[in-house]
Amino acid sequence: MKTILITGASGGLGQDVVAYLHEQGYSILATVGSDRHRDAFKELPNVATSVLNVVDEKGVADYLVAHQSIHIQAAVLLVGGFAMGNLQETTPDLIQKMVDINFLSAFNLVKPLMSRFEAQGGGQFVLIGARPALRPTDGKNVVAYALSKSLIFQLADLINADGKSKGITASVLVPSTIDTPTNREAMPDADTSQWVPARNIAETIGFLLSDTGQMMREAIIKLYNKA
Repeated sequence: MKTILITGASGGLGQDVVAYLHEQGYSILATVGSDRHRDAFKELPNVATSVLNVVDEKGVADYLVAHQSIHIQAAVLLVGGFAMGNLQETTPDLIQKMVDINFLSAFNLVKPLMSRFEAQGGGQFVLIGARPALRPTDGKNVVAYALSKSLIFQLADLINADGKSKGITASVLVPSTIDTPTNREAMPDADTSQWVPARNIAETIGFLLSDTGQMMREAIIKLYNKA
């Protein structure tokens, strides 16, 4: 049974990703951000859930050491956050906050796993990008968020360059608005038919992890639906 590491497992997207990949027969190492989510997947027999602050480099290192006997096929790094603000409204503190949650949350896993994947002969990273990081017209009112997410695309490029001869790849999924309970609550008047259902993102991740998906290189997949 192949094992996938999923961070941000208790989030609106993470819950669907865990459920779908579990259905597909994967064993899952799921990390959540707080004790109140520790039992989120207790009904799923092949999901091992741990509380982990992925912004804490030492905590991540300790977690991976504790699971060093497990062959991890791929890391699906879903932790992230959002903040509004144009250039004039954006502060260095806000930028740092967004970089911590959107970039360091991934980098702290990527750095140690690169060595681990190389030693085991390969591995995959699935990262979550954002359209405002690709299109300035979408990013001008969410500057800190767009800047932090732009680092994810750079990180994927660096992973792919370093991992080219090592069987290590990184793919970036770029959704528009994800249809989650949190987003519905935040935007009650929005036309949710234009959003991207979390289940569809989970299915796309499942494809990336498949034998065919593993043949893809330098993939940036835009899941915009009608938004």
